Amino acid sequence: MTKKIRVLVVDDSALIREILKNGLSADDGIEVIDTASDPYDARNKIVQLRPDVITLDVEMPRMNGVEFLKKLMPQLPTPVVMVSSLTAHGAQVTLDALAAGAVDFVAKPKADVPQALNLMMMELRIKIKIAAVANVSHWKRSRSELKRELPASNYQVEASKGLHDVIAIGASTGGTEAIASVMERLPETLPGIVIVQHMPKGFTKLFADRINGLSNIQVHEAANGDLIKQGTCLIAPGGMQMEVVKQGAQLSVRVYEGPAINGHMPSVEVMMKSVANTVKNRAIGVMLTGMGGDGADGMKSMRDAGARTFAQNEASCVVFGMPKVAWEKGGVEELVELSFIPDRILAVLKGGK
Repeated sequence: MTKKIRVLVVDDSALIREILKNGLSADDGIEVIDTASDPYDARNKIVQLRPDVITLDVEMPRMNGVEFLKKLMPQLPTPVVMVSSLTAHGAQVTLDALAAGAVDFVAKPKADVPQALNLMMMELRIKIKIAAVANVSHWKRSRSELKRELPASNYQVEASKGLHDVIAIGASTGGTEAIASVMERLPETLPGIVIVQHMPKGFTKLFADRINGLSNIQVHEAANGDLIKQGTCLIAPGGMQMEVVKQGAQLSVRVYEGPAINGHMPSVEVMMKSVANTVKNRAIGVMLTGMGGDGADGMKSMRDAGARTFAQNEASCVVFGMPKVAWEKGGVEELVELSFIPDRILAVLKGGK
């Protein structure tokens, strides 16, 4: 008999706790071992029960979810799935929670209707199963400590010799922080960067703004027709697909609605296949942490077209899913520890192997 995933539900609303408990318990693979009404109650139960996964409300009295995560993760790293509202404020706090160690999030439905609630519960059950296999052990040390250990990239070197036109990056679960780790260490002398991070509408602009504040590169949410050029990064908007296309002598992005590919919109597959077709050997592909296999075939197409391709290694991934599938399909030439990915990109751009 398969061991059930033991879940602790944390929410200040008794009604929501009951809804989540009943909805999760409907899955034979999940057991709600207890509920907690606030972070103080939750901490005692985490110490006592050691749950496999925690669902955590973003906004609670006494201490919000982000502050709780900042205290929890360095002491008792535990996979956490946030339950967030779809308001602009809720989206911002959710991104803060991901930065503080949450594995993923689900958005509360806007309408109090059974269908919307059922869809949310289905998504939550899936993400709990993903979180149960996530690697959050690196949070045992604080992000600032980990950051001090990163080797310094040489920002003074002119990175691009004109051999590459696009850097394409794909990510999913755990990707928001992996992307931040890479982007904050890249110089503005790089070719244009395009990124697909699995994320719903309403979150990607805030995510792009956050990365822009960390990076030397100008980062923004992509709009249809945006040019891909040196020193800029375009992040695919949630709920849309993004392709790299030619616009005269220049490269730009085509942003359009659906359909979902591999269950995702935006999809890494769509972006990377377009890079393989349009840019061919003048591209670099990077696959970061994420569940599933979205982008694996696209990365294989990139490599077959002569592009350089790298993926995050298992030890540094939150979930070694997308990099693993891309590697197994032959789309990845080398698995690289996350902190070395910026230097690997720079080495290629400087003409190295």
